[in-house]
Amino acid sequence: MAKANKMSAKNTIKPGKNIVTPMVEGIKEQLMSLMDKGIKDITIDFSNIEDIDSNGLGLLIAANNSLKGANGRLKIKNISGRMNKFMRTTHLDKYFDVVEQG
Repeated sequence: MAKANKMSAKNTIKPGKNIVTPMVEGIKEQLMSLMDKGIKDITIDFSNIEDIDSNGLGLLIAANNSLKGANGRLKIKNISGRMNKFMRTTHLDKYFDVVEQG
């Protein structure tokens, strides 16, 4: 099985094309690895994301809750197109710390 996720910057996770059930465990492991190192500010780069399912969304919500509980934050950056519309329509752009670029 090909590696679906990669770390791009020190505290940034850049998933592949989708955050869906088969990819969730790998992303979760990356998040846990950063959190186990004491990193409390983590960014998910959505620049390549085309789809997210309920398990992917649940992972992001759980990570966000865990980080907030540790006085940290989960940022989501580079959302565009359909994913941006999804975040706005569901008001998840108010729940997550969404940044346009960077």
